[in-house]
Amino acid sequence: MAKRQVPKVPGSDSAGSKSRWKLIIVMVIALLAVIAASVAATWFFLANKTVAEQAAGSEHATEVAAPVRQVAIYQVLTPAFVVNFKQDGRQRYLQVSVALMGRDQVAMDALKEHLPLLRNRLVMLFSSQDFATLMTPVGKEMLRQQATAGIQEQAQKALGKPVVEQVLFTNFVLQ
Repeated sequence: MAKRQVPKVPGSDSAGSKSRWKLIIVMVIALLAVIAASVAATWFFLANKTVAEQAAGSEHATEVAAPVRQVAIYQVLTPAFVVNFKQDGRQRYLQVSVALMGRDQVAMDALKEHLPLLRNRLVMLFSSQDFATLMTPVGKEMLRQQATAGIQEQAQKALGKPVVEQVLFTNFVLQ
């Protein structure tokens, strides 16, 4: 009997496969070298800029420097919020611990007088949500953004400025 010959598929030989792998490896190494060079150049220029600012003196450095952002201040709302839902004939619960982040201590202290109003706004917002939506990360983020907008609106009405930069969920439990 004669041996049956299998037709060769172009590019399926081991020599061509090895050369293709070598080319890929060389390209990856070249890409890593470019990234390392850009990081080194950035570090070099930033380090030189800092040295130049220090050499120019403190007066010139303060004129060139951008305004420094104030430190974040956190106001934790205690106790945690607990709301209930009816989902498919079953009772479901949501427990959320909330912290308000602002940057102005005086304004945050003034906001403390309005905490009952803020808590009421958050309870109404949390209890009006769909339980199934809250189970997704997108639903949680949307709720956080709605809470931030609601608190900023209340602070604007009460104090004339939005005071709170972000509402943060420090604990989020669905049951």
